[in-house]
Amino acid sequence: MHLSFEDMIQGCKEGDRKAQKAFYDYFASKMLGVCMRYAKDRSEAEDMLQESFIKLYQSMHTYRGEGNFEGWVRRVVVFNAINLYKHRLRHFKEDLDVQDYDAKYDDDIISKISVKEILAFVQQMPDGYRLIFNLYAVEGFTHKEIGEQLGIAIGTSKSQYSRARDWMKKALSKHYHILNEPFEQPK
Repeated sequence: MHLSFEDMIQGCKEGDRKAQKAFYDYFASKMLGVCMRYAKDRSEAEDMLQESFIKLYQSMHTYRGEGNFEGWVRRVVVFNAINLYKHRLRHFKEDLDVQDYDAKYDDDIISKISVKEILAFVQQMPDGYRLIFNLYAVEGFTHKEIGEQLGIAIGTSKSQYSRARDWMKKALSKHYHILNEPFEQPK
């Protein structure tokens, strides 16, 4: 039996298992992609996805039928990622402040790597950098919104984003063996 989108949403609101399975089947792969950007690895992303669906089922009654439903689902998943991050760390502090992130960067490198490789680099970022990077660069939140969600200063969000970008540049430079100094042609 195939459910219409409206029947699926209504069934989920009523706790119907078939509707919940249809909802899961429809959104799981898309939302796993969202979770992968916030998680360190696939296992953590799958756990995050499961917790997100539990929250979605519990809060389905709050969706009023206004706006884009998939956008609402994505927002619940992103906020779940934020809450899991806050729960895990309790304090928003990075101990990597002393590291040097001044590597030179070749802008053309982005055209040479795949989305899968970029995701792998994002997953290797320290937790705070990864969270801010995703919220700002991917999800489009402002630093003010990030600060409000995480309970941090706007300046902290901005500096963490800057450090995340620098971390990514250094990681890409190291992985692709880009020299830290400009290459000099032999004379």
